[in-house]
Amino acid sequence: KIERGAQVKKFHIPKDNDKAPIILDLEAKGGGPRSPTAATDVKCDIYIAAVGRKPNTANLNLAGAGIRPDSYGGIEVDSRLQAKANGGDVYAAGDVLGRPFLASTGMAQGYAAIQNMFAEDLVEENGAAVDKEDDDESEDGTDGSNACKIGEICMTGENFDPKSLASNPFAFPIGVWSSPEASYYGLSSQQCQEMGIDAGEGVALYSECLRGLVFSPNGLLKLVFDKETGQIMGVHICGDDACELIHYGMELVKAERTIEDVLTNLYSAVTFHEMYRIAALAAEDPVGARKRRAAAGKALVRRNRGDTS
Repeated sequence: KIERGAQVKKFHIPKDNDKAPIILDLEAKGGGPRSPTAATDVKCDIYIAAVGRKPNTANLNLAGAGIRPDSYGGIEVDSRLQAKANGGDVYAAGDVLGRPFLASTGMAQGYAAIQNMFAEDLVEENGAAVDKEDDDESEDGTDGSNACKIGEICMTGENFDPKSLASNPFAFPIGVWSSPEASYYGLSSQQCQEMGIDAGEGVALYSECLRGLVFSPNGLLKLVFDKETGQIMGVHICGDDACELIHYGMELVKAERTIEDVLTNLYSAVTFHEMYRIAALAAEDPVGARKRRAAAGKALVRRNRGDTS
């Protein structure tokens, strides 16, 4: 169960009974009472507070190199992973940049940083030296880095700054290995709106696909798409195996697939991937999809209560 817009106000830890639950008093995010219909306490056996992480840069003497970190201590870099520093010869990669603090992302950033550092020394397969200036700017006038490969969406000028592998939403999928898992790739509806894209959403519940209904009914998959073209702009998943499922969503976005493309594909029935087609159907028929989700939600509530009627 996820309680949104809440924070813990007080702990009640049993002292005389080891089997009694811990009780957490809840209040609204930022303080104050919650709405009358929201839960005011949570009972649990274990409480873990995830307070986040920050880059370990305090002892690196960044100021000595003319580098000013952000408010969390992260090194700010451009699309070539080059920091704003005296002499312009400082590059950064990995956790010192901040989120997402993933090993796979850090390795990709390190690889890209090395390529950018020694671009003049790298040799292409045909034996010709790489021209750094040509690498900086491609024929279409876009930045030559590999930070963003999503067609014309990288060329929206002031509406979208791909920045770097540290913040570009198309550089890597984000995964949170919690319970349930959460993962996303690409743009959210809000980001689309900020870029001037009229975006829609198609949502599928885990309980709407056969595998989810039987094994893990709690969760959802969302497709964010351009209403004009049907192109899929982002995929967001919360539920079992979300961090695995997101890689197919990543390929849909990178390949500029549309809602129609997903609808014409056939997905095996007893797989979570079936939700991609259900979400695409929801994008085509949002009114009918809301009714189906409501019916699936009611059935799930009855199931959780043990009501077989």
